[in-house]
Amino acid sequence: MYGRRRSGGSTKMMLIIGLVMAGFSVMKYFSSATVNELTGEKQYISITKEQEIALGLQSAPRMAQQHGGLLPDQEAQDLVDKVGARLVNNSEAKNTGYRFEFHLLADRKMVNAFALPGGQIFITEALFAQLHNEDQLAGVLGHEIGHVVARHSAQRIAKQELTQGLTGAAVLASGDYNTAEAARMIGNVINMKYGRDQELECDDLGVRFMLRAGYDPNQMKGVMEILAASAGPNRQPEFFSTHPNPENRLEEIDNSIKKYRAQGL
Repeated sequence: MYGRRRSGGSTKMMLIIGLVMAGFSVMKYFSSATVNELTGEKQYISITKEQEIALGLQSAPRMAQQHGGLLPDQEAQDLVDKVGARLVNNSEAKNTGYRFEFHLLADRKMVNAFALPGGQIFITEALFAQLHNEDQLAGVLGHEIGHVVARHSAQRIAKQELTQGLTGAAVLASGDYNTAEAARMIGNVINMKYGRDQELECDDLGVRFMLRAGYDPNQMKGVMEILAASAGPNRQPEFFSTHPNPENRLEEIDNSIKKYRAQGL
């Protein structure tokens, strides 16, 4: 059974409402501009640090459960805690107000590490077991601390709110599913590209934190080799990944080491 066709007046009204929604979403996004106190970067953030911390704490148990829970190896967990605390306490991260906690997950299949908003940081046993030394562990955790202090999760939340607002406006104005699908695709591409920039920024911050804590930042390149090997021969092209290819990050890591060495770190 076919639905009723919109009348001319109804279509015009939906178009107006859609434009108002789009305008509100854009205005809300750009009015949330702030400057990151640590990186000096202009960002669009729609939530407070306290809200980031609350989101991270609320999500942490569920994320652990999705990866098989925490690894029941207290000695290994103590090492993760020790390295994480050393990185935080010897860097600018200490004064950011975030609540840093480090978790070793029991996941033996997925080679991964990630950070939730506000300071909840995770590393899987699959990655932890392949690290050769404490410096490589510091490279992984330093990178994830970088995501927290650079407020990348908060940036993504603000961008998703903008994307959802514009997508909803497009659907309302046109009633065309294809328009909504195109809007989602555009939003996804924008967010993926932005994610790669974030990863490179966190490599740089990771080098910075490692140097301040007395770790060897060259060991981060060994982590990249582990990640490249774990991806295997069927890895998708870099453009369609939220992370840059590990081998393409080595030069940037070298550049960061030279930069911070020149600054006296």
